[in-house]
Amino acid sequence: MYGHVHALAEAIAAGAREVPDTQVSVMQVPELVPEDALERTGAKATRAAFAHVPVAQPSQLAEADAIIFGTPTRFGNMCAQMRNFLDQTGGLWAKGALIGKIGSVFTSTGTQHGGQETTITSFHTTLLHHGMIIVGVPYSEPGLTNMNEITGGTPYGASTLAGSDGKRQPSENELTIARFQGRHVAGIARRLKLGAGGG
Repeated sequence: MYGHVHALAEAIAAGAREVPDTQVSVMQVPELVPEDALERTGAKATRAAFAHVPVAQPSQLAEADAIIFGTPTRFGNMCAQMRNFLDQTGGLWAKGALIGKIGSVFTSTGTQHGGQETTITSFHTTLLHHGMIIVGVPYSEPGLTNMNEITGGTPYGASTLAGSDGKRQPSENELTIARFQGRHVAGIARRLKLGAGGG
């Protein structure tokens, strides 16, 4: 709605693209908020800036070796748009189409203690039901231990603090953690694919 998840997604994509032979797509899930509500909250103009980002179809998840999901936090959980999207993956689950694929999650919260970790870890439940391999952000990324500023970033996944008014943009430390997550996930996915005899 306000560009925070998109900013992290672009940083994650940039990190993933650093891994050789990696193809990266940034996509969004369908919006569920009515137009008049978007207008009233001031989110409509921001959303227009992301009109060029393709809308994902659940079936496309099966085409990827790794999927890094981003969601804003709503009361310590994923947003309704993402939950709605994931609730449409029953057919993939029935076929086992995501078993063995890498899944990773990142988020944005309004405040420092707004549920970053609960949003990501509760998201993992769905990925585990799909048989996915969960990858987070290890402490080899030094930005996780940055005590010089208020910052997002967890071992479960990258995060940013949007501020209660949505005006704070991701910090360089948060973007660095996001780039690391993309590079880390893509590197593991590549090693798994090559180890399985893939190209």
